[in-house]
Amino acid sequence: MQCSQRAAGCQRTKLSSGRENCILIQSRHSMARIIAVVNQKGGVGKTTTAINLGAYLARAGHRVLLIDLDPQANATSGLGLDHKNLTQGVYEMLVSPVSIREVIHPTNIERYHLVPATLSLAGANVELVPLERREFLLRDNLEEILNDYDYVFIDCPPSLGVLTINALAAADEVLIPVQAEYYSLEGLGQLMETIDLVRQNLHDELSILGLVLTMYDPDLRLAEAVLAELYHYFPPHQIFRSVIPRHVRLAEAPSYGQPILHYDPNSPGAKAYRKLADEIHSTPR
Repeated sequence: MQCSQRAAGCQRTKLSSGRENCILIQSRHSMARIIAVVNQKGGVGKTTTAINLGAYLARAGHRVLLIDLDPQANATSGLGLDHKNLTQGVYEMLVSPVSIREVIHPTNIERYHLVPATLSLAGANVELVPLERREFLLRDNLEEILNDYDYVFIDCPPSLGVLTINALAAADEVLIPVQAEYYSLEGLGQLMETIDLVRQNLHDELSILGLVLTMYDPDLRLAEAVLAELYHYFPPHQIFRSVIPRHVRLAEAPSYGQPILHYDPNSPGAKAYRKLADEIHSTPR
């Protein structure tokens, strides 16, 4: 198997299946910063985080691309597109000769673009399995547009299947939203094991950008306990100081196809995501 000619080089590696694959080693210092927003537990604010970080970074003047890799297509509808009426999106890009440039859509925020999910993405975890370089399909496609953007966010599905592995193999960094509830901590160990396996077998330069606490209610003792547990198991530099509150306006905004930046820019949720965007931008790769 040959590495992409566009890559600076490759390193051979054995996957758990025993077949040989290659790690793409490519300097991205002058290219887009690719961030996978990952948590295999659903309902933790993952999509809300991806949408709103992209919005605030775009408003600050950065070129941002959001890739909706979740078959539920919440990021797509949350930015005002109806995935049921789309004929091409991220799935068609992954499995056919469709170029990534053909499936990029503008949003109502300048410099903020979207690669949407379509209905076809629902079968991807099965249909991608027999394909060559199945773990690198997203990464291979992203190479074409790395110089077009400053940030690429990948909104991952709530699972650790082949779509999420594609995101981890393509990303420079991983952002992990953690809901301020006890059960949200239980899956973190499995997620960290998956990230370690990706480092060992697919992408040894993948790093943890950080964990961000979401749906935080300061009046609940459990929320404080979850935050304390994060600091117990992770180094302080991997936990963002910005905390995303539980707030009804954040929950309402996606139903209007708007990020909180437009829906209610003065709400506590808006202020929290603006602060988190600033914090991420100031965090070195």
